[in-house]
Amino acid sequence: MLQEKAFGSVYIITEKSPQSQLFVDYLHKHTGCSVSAFPPQAALPTSSPEKLLILIDSDHISADALPEWQGKLPETLSTASLAAFNIRDMDHALEALSCVQLKGVFYRNESLDVICKGIHSLLDGDLWMSRDLMARLILFYRKYQSNAFRPACGLTNREMEIISLLSSGSSNQQIADKLFVSEHTVKSHLYNIFRKINVHNRIQALNWIHQNLGPILPNIETSRSLKRHH
Repeated sequence: MLQEKAFGSVYIITEKSPQSQLFVDYLHKHTGCSVSAFPPQAALPTSSPEKLLILIDSDHISADALPEWQGKLPETLSTASLAAFNIRDMDHALEALSCVQLKGVFYRNESLDVICKGIHSLLDGDLWMSRDLMARLILFYRKYQSNAFRPACGLTNREMEIISLLSSGSSNQQIADKLFVSEHTVKSHLYNIFRKINVHNRIQALNWIHQNLGPILPNIETSRSLKRHH
Protein backbone atom coordinates (compact mmCIF):
# COMPACT_ATOMS: atom_id res chain seq x y z
CA MET A 1 0.00 0.00 0.00
CA LEU A 2 1.41 3.36 -1.01
CA GLN A 3 2.26 5.67 1.87
CA GLU A 4 1.12 9.30 1.78
CA LYS A 5 4.69 10.56 2.23
CA ALA A 6 8.19 9.16 1.99
CA PHE A 7 8.72 6.75 4.87
CA GLY A 8 12.49 6.54 4.56
CA SER A 9 15.26 5.67 2.13
CA VAL A 10 16.44 2.30 0.84
CA TYR A 11 19.77 1.75 -0.92
CA ILE A 12 19.77 -1.58 -2.77
CA ILE A 13 23.27 -2.94 -3.45
CA THR A 14 22.94 -5.04 -6.60
CA GLU A 15 24.06 -5.14 -10.20
CA LYS A 16 21.84 -2.91 -12.31
CA SER A 17 19.56 -4.75 -14.74
CA PRO A 18 15.96 -4.56 -15.99
CA GLN A 19 15.00 -7.04 -13.25
CA SER A 20 16.64 -5.00 -10.47
CA GLN A 21 14.94 -1.85 -11.79
CA LEU A 22 11.56 -3.61 -11.59
CA PHE A 23 12.41 -4.52 -7.98
CA VAL A 24 13.31 -0.89 -7.21
CA ASP A 25 10.09 0.39 -8.78
CA TYR A 26 7.97 -2.18 -6.90
CA LEU A 27 9.51 -1.34 -3.52
CA HIS A 28 9.08 2.39 -4.13
CA LYS A 29 5.43 1.97 -5.08
CA HIS A 30 4.48 -0.40 -2.26
CA THR A 31 6.53 1.04 0.63
CA GLY A 32 6.41 4.75 -0.12
CA CYS A 33 10.18 4.89 0.42
CA SER A 34 12.79 6.55 -1.71
CA VAL A 35 14.56 3.55 -3.32
CA SER A 36 17.87 3.65 -5.22
CA ALA A 37 20.07 0.88 -6.63
CA PHE A 38 23.88 0.93 -6.59
CA PRO A 39 26.35 -1.63 -7.99
CA PRO A 40 28.49 -3.29 -5.26
CA GLN A 41 31.62 -1.44 -6.40
CA ALA A 42 29.93 1.98 -6.53
CA ALA A 43 30.58 4.70 -3.97
CA LEU A 44 27.44 5.46 -1.97
CA PRO A 45 26.27 9.03 -1.25
CA THR A 46 28.11 10.49 1.73
CA SER A 47 25.03 12.30 3.05
CA SER A 48 22.81 10.00 5.09
CA PRO A 49 19.00 10.29 5.12
CA GLU A 50 17.37 10.35 8.56
CA LYS A 51 16.00 6.82 8.08
CA LEU A 52 18.15 4.61 5.86
CA LEU A 53 18.18 0.88 5.13
CA ILE A 54 20.98 -0.64 3.04
CA LEU A 55 19.66 -3.80 1.39
CA ILE A 56 22.45 -6.07 0.11
CA ASP A 57 21.92 -8.57 -2.71
CA SER A 58 23.67 -11.75 -1.56
CA ASP A 59 23.92 -12.91 -5.16
CA HIS A 60 26.39 -10.09 -5.82
CA ILE A 61 28.28 -9.72 -2.52
CA SER A 62 29.34 -12.99 -0.90
CA ALA A 63 29.29 -13.37 2.88
CA ASP A 64 33.08 -13.33 3.19
CA ALA A 65 33.26 -10.16 1.09
CA LEU A 66 30.82 -8.27 3.33
CA PRO A 67 33.36 -6.98 5.91
CA GLU A 68 35.60 -5.50 3.21
CA TRP A 69 32.59 -3.94 1.47
CA GLN A 70 31.30 -2.50 4.77
CA GLY A 71 34.75 -1.14 5.57
CA LYS A 72 34.55 1.08 2.48
CA LEU A 73 31.25 2.68 3.50
CA PRO A 74 31.36 6.42 4.23
CA GLU A 75 31.51 7.15 7.96
CA THR A 76 28.18 9.01 7.62
CA LEU A 77 26.49 5.68 6.74
CA SER A 78 27.97 3.71 9.64
CA THR A 79 24.71 3.86 11.63
CA ALA A 80 22.47 2.75 8.74
CA SER A 81 20.66 -0.56 9.19
CA LEU A 82 22.00 -3.39 7.03
CA ALA A 83 19.90 -6.25 5.68
CA ALA A 84 20.52 -8.97 3.08
CA PHE A 85 18.20 -10.51 0.53
CA ASN A 86 18.46 -13.52 -1.81
CA ILE A 87 19.80 -15.53 1.14
CA ARG A 88 19.76 -19.22 0.13
CA ASP A 89 19.06 -20.95 3.45
CA MET A 90 19.71 -20.79 7.19
CA ASP A 91 23.38 -21.80 6.89
CA HIS A 92 23.92 -19.00 4.39
CA ALA A 93 22.14 -16.58 6.76
CA LEU A 94 24.31 -17.62 9.70
CA GLU A 95 27.45 -17.24 7.59
CA ALA A 96 26.45 -13.70 6.62
CA LEU A 97 25.53 -12.83 10.21
CA SER A 98 28.93 -14.01 11.40
CA CYS A 99 30.62 -11.51 9.06
CA VAL A 100 28.59 -8.33 9.58
CA GLN A 101 25.88 -7.12 11.93
CA LEU A 102 22.76 -7.53 9.82
CA LYS A 103 19.43 -6.32 11.20
CA GLY A 104 17.36 -8.21 8.62
CA VAL A 105 17.48 -11.35 6.49
CA PHE A 106 15.25 -12.08 3.50
CA TYR A 107 15.42 -15.54 1.93
CA ARG A 108 15.44 -16.07 -1.82
CA ASN A 109 11.85 -17.38 -1.82
CA GLU A 110 10.51 -14.46 0.25
CA SER A 111 7.41 -12.81 -1.19
CA LEU A 112 7.59 -9.16 -2.24
CA ASP A 113 4.83 -8.40 0.27
CA VAL A 114 6.94 -9.80 3.13
CA ILE A 115 9.98 -7.83 1.94
CA CYS A 116 7.92 -4.61 1.98
CA LYS A 117 6.69 -5.32 5.52
CA GLY A 118 10.25 -6.10 6.60
CA ILE A 119 11.57 -2.85 5.14
CA HIS A 120 9.09 -0.81 7.18
CA SER A 121 10.04 -2.69 10.37
CA LEU A 122 13.77 -2.28 9.73
CA LEU A 123 13.36 1.45 9.09
CA ASP A 124 11.54 1.62 12.45
CA GLY A 125 14.65 0.17 14.12
CA ASP A 126 13.36 -3.38 14.54
CA LEU A 127 14.97 -6.67 13.55
CA TRP A 128 13.41 -8.78 10.79
CA MET A 129 14.22 -12.48 10.67
CA SER A 130 12.36 -15.77 10.54
CA ARG A 131 11.36 -17.55 13.76
CA ASP A 132 13.67 -20.47 12.98
CA LEU A 133 16.62 -18.17 12.39
CA MET A 134 15.90 -16.20 15.55
CA ALA A 135 15.83 -19.43 17.55
CA ARG A 136 19.25 -20.38 16.16
CA LEU A 137 20.64 -16.93 16.91
CA ILE A 138 19.45 -17.08 20.51
CA LEU A 139 21.19 -20.43 20.96
CA PHE A 140 24.40 -19.06 19.42
CA TYR A 141 24.18 -15.94 21.56
CA ARG A 142 23.66 -17.83 24.81
CA LYS A 143 26.51 -20.20 23.97
CA TYR A 144 28.79 -17.28 23.22
CA GLN A 145 27.80 -15.40 26.39
CA SER A 146 28.65 -18.42 28.52
CA ASN A 147 32.09 -18.63 26.90
CA ALA A 148 32.57 -14.97 26.06
CA PHE A 149 35.93 -14.46 27.71
CA ARG A 150 37.35 -17.98 27.63
CA PRO A 151 40.97 -17.54 26.52
CA ALA A 152 41.68 -18.87 23.02
CA CYS A 153 45.20 -19.24 21.61
CA GLY A 154 46.52 -17.14 24.48
CA LEU A 155 44.19 -14.20 23.79
CA THR A 156 43.53 -11.91 26.74
CA ASN A 157 40.05 -10.88 27.86
CA ARG A 158 40.50 -7.46 26.23
CA GLU A 159 41.64 -9.10 22.99
CA MET A 160 38.54 -11.30 23.06
CA GLU A 161 36.41 -8.16 23.46
CA ILE A 162 38.10 -6.65 20.43
CA ILE A 163 37.57 -9.85 18.43
CA SER A 164 33.87 -9.70 19.31
CA LEU A 165 33.61 -6.12 18.04
CA LEU A 166 35.70 -6.94 14.99
CA SER A 167 33.33 -9.77 14.08
CA SER A 168 30.34 -7.42 14.23
CA GLY A 169 31.89 -5.20 11.56
CA SER A 170 33.14 -2.36 13.79
CA SER A 171 35.92 -0.14 12.45
CA ASN A 172 39.06 0.57 14.51
CA GLN A 173 37.61 3.94 15.55
CA GLN A 174 34.27 2.38 16.52
CA ILE A 175 36.06 -0.27 18.61
CA ALA A 176 38.08 2.49 20.28
CA ASP A 177 34.92 4.47 21.06
CA LYS A 178 33.12 1.44 22.52
CA LEU A 179 36.08 0.44 24.70
CA PHE A 180 37.05 4.03 25.65
CA VAL A 181 40.59 3.67 24.36
CA SER A 182 42.57 5.36 21.57
CA GLU A 183 42.56 4.08 18.00
CA HIS A 184 46.31 3.56 18.37
CA THR A 185 45.66 1.20 21.30
CA VAL A 186 43.15 -0.75 19.19
CA LYS A 187 45.71 -1.08 16.38
CA SER A 188 48.28 -2.38 18.88
CA HIS A 189 45.80 -4.96 20.18
CA LEU A 190 44.93 -6.03 16.61
CA TYR A 191 48.63 -6.44 15.82
CA ASN A 192 49.01 -8.74 18.84
CA ILE A 193 45.82 -10.64 17.99
CA PHE A 194 46.89 -11.19 14.38
CA ARG A 195 50.30 -12.42 15.56
CA LYS A 196 48.77 -14.86 18.10
CA ILE A 197 46.29 -16.38 15.66
CA ASN A 198 48.77 -16.26 12.76
CA VAL A 199 46.81 -14.06 10.33
CA HIS A 200 47.80 -10.92 8.42
CA ASN A 201 44.61 -8.91 7.92
CA ARG A 202 40.99 -8.43 8.99
CA ILE A 203 39.55 -10.82 6.41
CA GLN A 204 41.84 -13.64 7.55
CA ALA A 205 41.02 -12.79 11.18
CA LEU A 206 37.27 -12.99 10.48
CA ASN A 207 37.74 -16.39 8.82
CA TRP A 208 39.72 -17.56 11.88
CA ILE A 209 36.98 -16.34 14.22
CA HIS A 210 34.32 -18.13 12.18
CA GLN A 211 36.26 -21.39 12.13
CA ASN A 212 37.50 -21.40 15.73
CA LEU A 213 34.97 -19.46 17.80
CA GLY A 214 31.81 -19.82 15.75
CA PRO A 215 29.58 -16.88 14.81
CA ILE A 216 29.89 -14.03 17.30
CA LEU A 217 26.54 -12.38 16.86
CA PRO A 218 24.90 -9.13 17.99
CA ASN A 219 23.12 -8.93 21.34
CA ILE A 220 19.65 -9.57 19.98
CA GLU A 221 18.01 -9.63 23.41
CA THR A 222 18.67 -5.93 23.96
CA SER A 223 17.18 -4.81 20.66
CA ARG A 224 14.39 -2.28 21.16
CA SER A 225 11.87 -4.60 19.58
CA LEU A 226 11.71 -7.59 17.31
CA LYS A 227 9.42 -8.50 14.44
CA ARG A 228 9.01 -12.17 13.71
CA HIS A 229 7.36 -13.79 10.75
CA HIS A 230 6.83 -17.25 9.26
